[in-house]
Amino acid sequence: MSAPARVLVLFAHPAFHRSRVQRALADAVRDLDGVTFHDLYEQYYDFQLDVEHEQRLMVEHDLIVFQHPFYWYSSPALLKEWQDLVLEYGFAYGENGTALRGKRLLSVLSAGGPAEAYAREGYNRFTVGELLAPFEQTARLCGMEYLSPFVVYNARALSDAEIDRHAREYRQRLGELRDAGAEISGGDAR
Repeated sequence: MSAPARVLVLFAHPAFHRSRVQRALADAVRDLDGVTFHDLYEQYYDFQLDVEHEQRLMVEHDLIVFQHPFYWYSSPALLKEWQDLVLEYGFAYGENGTALRGKRLLSVLSAGGPAEAYAREGYNRFTVGELLAPFEQTARLCGMEYLSPFVVYNARALSDAEIDRHAREYRQRLGELRDAGAEISGGDAR
């Protein structure tokens, strides 16, 4: 039996104090054994990323979680900046860029619209999976397995009970992924 996976949650929300859903999701997993909860906006309020530290965190974990609101069909600015700087050539991809091979990537999103809005015939004209194609391709380029995203739809209209249910489901999903073990602990440890 393999050891439990080490999970890194990269949390990015620039207006955390206003988010009922993301606050509940964060609270549900923050104390989960084997999970490192890393609030990017708390750590890097000035956008001055410590790239070497972030790369070490990536190497030390088996499952990477991008947890954020689905802003303009993508991530908040700091997570995009993190991707641009941390996932650099020679580390995450390209010649000798094997540090993340075999790791898994999970997107955990809250979306303001209902699920039916994210369909070809819906308001947004694309599915969440289609809109997340750049995240999936980033994972593939880095040699990572991209997992099916965990999405909480209709975030602005959910009752407290519905939010609590989603938070419990998220905690359960992360626990199951953690307990499934670290299939391969990615590439070279810089």
